[in-house]
Amino acid sequence: MVAIIEIYDFGVIVINGKKYTSDLIIAPGKIVENWWRVEGHSLCLKDLEEVLDEKFEYLVVGTGYYGLMKVKREVYEEMGKRGVKILAKPTREAVNEFNKLVKEGRSVVGAFHLTC
Repeated sequence: MVAIIEIYDFGVIVINGKKYTSDLIIAPGKIVENWWRVEGHSLCLKDLEEVLDEKFEYLVVGTGYYGLMKVKREVYEEMGKRGVKILAKPTREAVNEFNKLVKEGRSVVGAFHLTC
């Protein structure tokens, strides 16, 4: 299953026709719903536990409608060791990047904060 994000607006995202209203992670073959982080507006390595065993080229992080969520250095360091490129942008821009990479056939994990 290749996930394509059809709609994003503050607090809502539609993926392959299904509407979600809480933060989520999209990985090849699965969607992790109701995704919570250890610290609400920070992304740490522990927050990505459910996808760390997967092989992927890109980690696209939607930092929120206003871009308030920050990615911690430990995430950049670990992804760097794995050869994974991180694109962290306000969620609307991140959605566009995610869809573009998926359409190019890239292996992508998306972690999306839908509000703030």
